[in-house]
Amino acid sequence: MKRRFILRGHSFSAWLALLAILTFLSACGSKDSVQAAGQPGSPGSGRPPAPVVVASVQQRDVPIQVTAIGNVEAYQMVQIKSLVNGQIENVFFKEGQDVHKGQLLVQLDKRPFQADLEKAIGMLKKDQAQAENSKLQQARYGELEKEGVISREQADLQRAQAKSDQSTVYADQATVDAARVQLQYTDIKAPIDARTGALLMNKGNLIKANDTPFLVQLNQVAPIYVTFSVPEVNLPEVRQYAAKGPLKVLAFPKGEKNASMGTLTFIDNGVDTTTGTVKLKGTFLNKDRRLWPGEYVDAVLELSVQKNAVVVPTKAIQNGQQGEYVYVVTQDNTAEPRPVKTSGTYQDLSLVSAGLNPGERVIVDGQVRVAPNGKVVVQSTVSGVPAEPNPNAVAPAGGGQ
Repeated sequence: MKRRFILRGHSFSAWLALLAILTFLSACGSKDSVQAAGQPGSPGSGRPPAPVVVASVQQRDVPIQVTAIGNVEAYQMVQIKSLVNGQIENVFFKEGQDVHKGQLLVQLDKRPFQADLEKAIGMLKKDQAQAENSKLQQARYGELEKEGVISREQADLQRAQAKSDQSTVYADQATVDAARVQLQYTDIKAPIDARTGALLMNKGNLIKANDTPFLVQLNQVAPIYVTFSVPEVNLPEVRQYAAKGPLKVLAFPKGEKNASMGTLTFIDNGVDTTTGTVKLKGTFLNKDRRLWPGEYVDAVLELSVQKNAVVVPTKAIQNGQQGEYVYVVTQDNTAEPRPVKTSGTYQDLSLVSAGLNPGERVIVDGQVRVAPNGKVVVQSTVSGVPAEPNPNAVAPAGGGQ
């Protein structure tokens, strides 16, 4: 006897649905296995952990600074010119020489001025004799007037003559003084302690009073100024800290890492409307002559010190679509991406205001080979914070607050 199996329509559909579900689950399990095997640093992964260099997040006192490009200016600058016409007879200095106040620099031919002085003195003596005679005549005429020998009118004329002759003496004395001054102008002396520049007029040249070009330019280089400008938004902060005491200014000549130190001595009384900046000036003793008039320097104005700031090497800071972040190496050597907020830089450090805690490790080298939350191998640990600067060796700041 033969048995016949009849499958009803709804039973056949259920079998098809069950088969589809089993096939889907099998595919998902295989995909998860592949993804797990492909995870960097995971068991069975073909990609090894990334080698990295890390540094510790630390705390330190960091100066609050404003940086700018500065220009070195002479403390005093004098262009030496002659006050009289004459011929250069002698030059008593060498170009680029340090000279002192009152030191003789250039001497003109004195003979014409000496002759004028002697002529004036001769005229003075002549008129003095005439004035003395008039004075005696005035006395005689006064006696004769009392005796009634001469009229009062005649006596008054003599008195007037005596006064006129005395006035001539005064004028002659002024002429002598002027001639003596002109003679003194033939000796051209340094008005300040300074360093000489190039000599533009040599021995034998005829020069005119207050003529162009000048003879030589003197620059006082010790002390010396560094002039720089800061944005007007920094002005309230600068004024606030300046009111509490002298502010330190650092100047880094181009290509040098050691700074010259000075003090902020000038804040301009107005904002430059064309640039929106305020002119500041620092005074430097410059005993070592490192700063030279006309050169450009990196100027750093130190406003205050931020206590216990959280800092990391600037190389640790990365920029992504969501903003700044760092890779933090966890205890199990996993690179955890961590968003951070920075509030400025100092030397090779970045100040972190949020996102990190002191003692954590951040990656400073090898980020390009790191996958988020992937395994890493720490090859070395570098010092995250350089030593505190000393007064003779301060590295330039990278930015301001």
